[in-house]
Amino acid sequence: MKSLVQQVAGACLLILIGVLMGAWASTRHFRPLLDAEQDQVTSCKAARDNLSGLAAEQGKALGDLTLAAKARQAGAERAVGKAKASAEVDYAAANRLQQERTGGDQCAAAILIIDKELGL
Repeated sequence: MKSLVQQVAGACLLILIGVLMGAWASTRHFRPLLDAEQDQVTSCKAARDNLSGLAAEQGKALGDLTLAAKARQAGAERAVGKAKASAEVDYAAANRLQQERTGGDQCAAAILIIDKELGL
């Protein structure tokens, strides 16, 4: 009976030694690969964070450009409104000049009408 117990104990000891040797060999083989992958993950996370920051910065710049474009458009519309208002006075004066009838020399008549319009 003692020999059966000794055989089982020896077999268990051999299995334990085999498991320990396998674990040691696996660790020795896979640790450099795991370290390399971990370094790559760290590098990828840093690149992702950098790109995320750049995208946020680009989005802010795009928003600023959109606001600036809207401000320029509003300024241009105000300028067009002022130009139209200013041009209406000149347009009305030009219409009066064209509709006024004068006789005689055309150059003298034009000078007279222009001087009259300018208040000279």
